[in-house]
Amino acid sequence: MQKTADRRAESAHTDLALESMMLVAPHGEEIPGLRRETREQNGIRITQMLIESEEASRQLAKVPGHYATLEIPQMRNNDPAVVQTTIEVLAEALRPFLEGLNKEDLILVVGLGNQEVTADAVGPLVVGQLFVTRHLIPSMAAEVAASLRPLAALAPGVLGTTGIETAEVIRGVVQQVKPAMVIAVDALAARELARLNTTLQIADVGIHPGAGVGNRRMALDAKTLGVPTLAIGVPTVVDAATIVEDAMELLERRTRRRTTANPFPPSVGSRSSRYALIRDSLAASGQDLVVTVKEVDAVVARMAKAIAGGLTVAVHPGVTLDDVDALLNL
Repeated sequence: MQKTADRRAESAHTDLALESMMLVAPHGEEIPGLRRETREQNGIRITQMLIESEEASRQLAKVPGHYATLEIPQMRNNDPAVVQTTIEVLAEALRPFLEGLNKEDLILVVGLGNQEVTADAVGPLVVGQLFVTRHLIPSMAAEVAASLRPLAALAPGVLGTTGIETAEVIRGVVQQVKPAMVIAVDALAARELARLNTTLQIADVGIHPGAGVGNRRMALDAKTLGVPTLAIGVPTVVDAATIVEDAMELLERRTRRRTTANPFPPSVGSRSSRYALIRDSLAASGQDLVVTVKEVDAVVARMAKAIAGGLTVAVHPGVTLDDVDALLNL
């Protein structure tokens, strides 16, 4: 039981359900109340997780619901083909989440985050590239309108620049335009450096903006907005403790190749205890930073383009991958 508690504490700085699962069950152990399935498509690893019980929710520190995670390590490469592949796989992964909606139902996409902060700009960047149609469909020819769905988009900014809670802005818009679903796109926090800008999470439980970096804002979910709320997120930051712990683990592995001595005392030798010690030490000295990669502007731009393209194909029944290529200038 203590091991489980320690692993749950580690998950405090991750928004990814997949990482939480790996912390609680690092060797693939069964978690009662959790169903999971992993497959690969076009070089992208897709993990479906269904959290069904309160016990699984407690252990993972995640709301019960359906989570899909796409792992795309090749997104680090500046390759348009990777973006195209991600669009195709993401569109297919999104469709089950949209089941139950009619073609005429309006979807509102909300781009969360601060566009002036690159690591937090993925939401607004996605909104800026979507093919929005709510204002166009009434004036379109019937045969053209039949291939599209009403789609609206909003980038509400952040509390620090607007003085208004993001959830309050979105609730007001929802009350006015009455969408059948809200899709929130946001930057997330990860626990593993390798996941930065290479992972996509889809969740049908909404989102708590800022939760992964300790700045938890008002929830955006079916309860607060009154309509089904889907969340799409990409981790763009990690906390400093993660970087230090990963460096220590790497140093330990290299040291063991030269000598049998373990450079760390037994009390801090495990991954979980090291991370907790580092995190607490950094917090006590006021150095509990949240950081991102140096090429964040380029990779966030690529990921935003992939999300916008995947959403466009998934939402509009008559839009093809070729259409998206033209729309996004791939």
